[in-house]
Amino acid sequence: MRQVEVGLGERSYPIVIENGLLDRAAEMLGPYARGGRLVVVADDRVWARQGPRLQQSGFEIDLVTIPAGEGSKSWEMLSTLVDRLLELGVERSDHVLALGGGMVGDLTGFAASILKRGCNFVQVPTTLLAQVDSSVGGKTAINTPAGKNMVGAFHQPAAVLIDPATLETLDPRQLRAGYAEVVKYGLIGDAIFFDWCEKNAHALLAGDVDARLHAIETSVRAKAAIVGEDERELSGRRALLNLGHTFGHAFEAEAGFSDRLLHGEAVALGMAIAFRFSAERGLCPAADADRVEAHLAAIGLPVRSDLGTPAGLVAHMTHDKKKSGGRVPFILARGIGQAFVDKSVELAEVEDFLRRWRG
Repeated sequence: MRQVEVGLGERSYPIVIENGLLDRAAEMLGPYARGGRLVVVADDRVWARQGPRLQQSGFEIDLVTIPAGEGSKSWEMLSTLVDRLLELGVERSDHVLALGGGMVGDLTGFAASILKRGCNFVQVPTTLLAQVDSSVGGKTAINTPAGKNMVGAFHQPAAVLIDPATLETLDPRQLRAGYAEVVKYGLIGDAIFFDWCEKNAHALLAGDVDARLHAIETSVRAKAAIVGEDERELSGRRALLNLGHTFGHAFEAEAGFSDRLLHGEAVALGMAIAFRFSAERGLCPAADADRVEAHLAAIGLPVRSDLGTPAGLVAHMTHDKKKSGGRVPFILARGIGQAFVDKSVELAEVEDFLRRWRG
């Protein structure tokens, strides 16, 4: 068993990583049960695959299932979920388990943040993307017509319990999408980890347990350190985790937040663009941008897209949550492992670049 702590004083919490962890659900989830009962929120697909492992724990389970897919991160589903949790009599001191990918964690966490002015929840992420990124750090949200994750709250979980064995049920596309958030940590601030990713990505995706454990632990340690320094994205340190997201969210919006473009795929595309844009501005060696594109493409992640128009994509960026003083900050790079926040970028410059990038 591997354990990482998110250091937030009295609100610190553990991230536990163990292959087969859910098979010890009675032991691991006991502290979060109430009177032998667990309140679990899961999407219907995840429950069909992972639910039997929880059912063997001996707990009585109050289950709330929601439809799979990004479309469930909506006002309507938030309302439905909150009403159901109230019907179940969830109290502030209770713990609601979010079992699933990033959508389930984001939606359940947001519901927990507003239910009776805040109740506890535990993240049990079952996708690679959720295990290395969205389950850690307390960002919860739903999508709106204005953009992705535009309405939400910071609400830290009581714990994050990660079982890499759940990845065995993921289809290859979902696994690749999650890998984009793994390699992101190397591109942000750890060139040595990026080297490791280049050498081990295929083994990780093929199911190598040691590679998966190393990638997950390295990723969550990096994120836990950043969250501990800048929980609410006030100093700019946490903003680095958004590498690829400003560009990527724009493409996701064009895709209608659907399975047409998964979040991890959009992040991969956004990271490739961010490095290419950085190179064009003379900030980053072109060879590094080439290397990033080559690695992502070799994994099967997108580095090009014909979604939308340059003007339309930039219009989506104007709704960016990080916008301040009329400017959208961009996460750019001086090289692999050297990401930084650039607040000097003009959106007109971005539109011109995207026009040339499209060719």
